[in-house]
Amino acid sequence: MEKQPVVQHKNITKGIFWATLASAFWGISGTILQFVSQNANIPAAWFLSVRTLFSGVILLFISAILYRGKIFGVFRDVHSILLIFGYAIFGLGANLLSFFLSVQTGNAASATILQYLAPLFILLGGLVFKHRIPSKIDVLVFVIALVGVVLSITKGDLSQLSIPPVSLFWGVISGITAACYVVIPRPLMAQNSPLTVLGWGTLIAGFFFNLHQPVWENVPHLTTGSVVGIAAIVVFGTVLPFACLLYSMHFASSEDVSLVDAVQPVMTFALSIIFLHTQISFMEIVGSVLVIIAIYILQSYRRKADQAAARTE
Repeated sequence: MEKQPVVQHKNITKGIFWATLASAFWGISGTILQFVSQNANIPAAWFLSVRTLFSGVILLFISAILYRGKIFGVFRDVHSILLIFGYAIFGLGANLLSFFLSVQTGNAASATILQYLAPLFILLGGLVFKHRIPSKIDVLVFVIALVGVVLSITKGDLSQLSIPPVSLFWGVISGITAACYVVIPRPLMAQNSPLTVLGWGTLIAGFFFNLHQPVWENVPHLTTGSVVGIAAIVVFGTVLPFACLLYSMHFASSEDVSLVDAVQPVMTFALSIIFLHTQISFMEIVGSVLVIIAIYILQSYRRKADQAAARTE
């Protein structure tokens, strides 16, 4: 009996390790995305058609091996069908498009920190649509995050932006759509494997992207570097991180796993500075740290609130 806590601690540590690796992979893919979008001269529409189509096929293939015929459970009724299409179009597809445009017109570091505001947009959505009265923690988190974002996009000088306005616009949209990405599929995740939901969502998004821009038409000039970059984004931005995240759930709870979400923006910042020579000021770093702290406080508060609610049931 005395050894049980040690084993449990080791399992949680292992789970956090794999979740950290997943977050790091997303951070790496964001940096690669900046290289592809800015240096490889690849149109957003064609790139997204390729990324979603191949990622969807790979994810569903893996899901079919693991769950066989259960992968069709997302189409069990009209409500589920509406959810999977809503997730694919307004969550996943819209998020990939807005994040790509934010990176292409700005940089991966700023786009990542704006997308990282998704939990804050979920909070604001609850206030607007559910008329939930904000708590003191909610107000504190909002103020800290707002100050952080202002510092990040102005470098502390309110008279100028450190990124183009169009990049800021798409970055905010990516944060909002990332919130949709989390909220819309929740009922589906409760009844189906997250891998299956992601696979179908990605493939459906790929279908709509290909309606607009088929992968076999208007193919841009592809160098070896751009091909490797696109393949790396598919692998490091979709397949590997989600596999690591699912594996981490075998050892740690989602609450423990969420503690390492901040690895993604930190990784993107570091790699952007080292490999892409992105100029980031001290005030941008301070602002980004404030955003990360704000989201961490919000997630920690929500986690404790959920645990308290579960104990009272």
